[in-house]
Amino acid sequence: MVSKSGLAASIGKYGLEVGTPGIKSVGPLAFGPEGILFLADNMGATIFAIAVGDSDEANEQHSINVENLDTPLAAYLGCSRDDIFIRDMTVHPSSQNVYLSVMRGSGDAAVPVLIKVGADGTISEVTLEDVPFSQTLIEDAPAEDDARLEPRLVQGNREGEVMTRGDVSFRLTRETLRTVTVTDMEYVDGQLLVAGASNEEFSSTFRRIPFPFNGNAQTNSLEIFHVSHGKYETASPIRTFVPYGDNTSILASYTCTPVVRFSLGDLEPGTQVKGKTVAELGWGNTPLGMVSYVRDGEEYLLVSNARHPLMKIACKDIDRQGPLTQPTEPVGAPRQELPHQGVGLMAKLNGSHVLMLQEDDAGNIHIRSYDTETL
Repeated sequence: MVSKSGLAASIGKYGLEVGTPGIKSVGPLAFGPEGILFLADNMGATIFAIAVGDSDEANEQHSINVENLDTPLAAYLGCSRDDIFIRDMTVHPSSQNVYLSVMRGSGDAAVPVLIKVGADGTISEVTLEDVPFSQTLIEDAPAEDDARLEPRLVQGNREGEVMTRGDVSFRLTRETLRTVTVTDMEYVDGQLLVAGASNEEFSSTFRRIPFPFNGNAQTNSLEIFHVSHGKYETASPIRTFVPYGDNTSILASYTCTPVVRFSLGDLEPGTQVKGKTVAELGWGNTPLGMVSYVRDGEEYLLVSNARHPLMKIACKDIDRQGPLTQPTEPVGAPRQELPHQGVGLMAKLNGSHVLMLQEDDAGNIHIRSYDTETL
């Protein structure tokens, strides 16, 4: 476990105070400095920074594989498999334990739970009582009664309704704008980068929040050319993103499924920023996760999807791709479809592996790690 002196130092350095955070929901996760976990609570329009007290000793474990994770997880939480909704996954930077944000149940009866999965598959709940934490309120979050809805195509059969377009069937859920206040987060160079939606007319929003939290967040509304829709858009939020180009920019993906590059240097506070669409992965799809990795000296991007296969894009192809501004071909940077089935959430593991949450045809959920040399 983390030493008491190290924990005390973190509390003082990052402005944490011991108490019980009032968490209403759990969504996107990201680890920050010294193993502090950032947790987004969309229903509460708040981001929490929590010292989870995990080990500060490096774990040399290079792979984690847990078959049929949802069966023991359901037993641990005392519910059925169909009542488990895993919202995000991240890996502790030193212990390499896997953290999952889980909603047990749905609707008003849903209960937020933070779960830790050890390298040996051991499941435990992370206590959220009397823990060192701080929080920041997202002041421009969509109101709870905001009637705007954001569609999301889903993987598996636990959520959404079956829709048909032509000869293609898929599952779709429509979420209130409040529930996508935060869709993804990454901690970079003293700032928490946060994608999601706001209460503005142009609701697609990107926030940069300094940590320790001091209330001085910088916010931008975003505009992209959506190839499948054939027009510029400012409403739908980024679904997932990764820092890119030595943290000078981000690569982001949206529903139906453009990949867009934003330069962080262009983000003057309070302005609307236009991204550069560099790829179009196809309509009728929501991206679920993005990670980048290096193989043989070359950097690659992986994008997992609700309906499309896992896709791999060489970053050198992204760098030389011109902006897509037309609703027809070409579809931008070339991509390769990988054979890994049912990939949802992804995370980097120990610098040498990519961790994937995979769902099989029977609806069983597995955690599997893949050496980057094989991807």
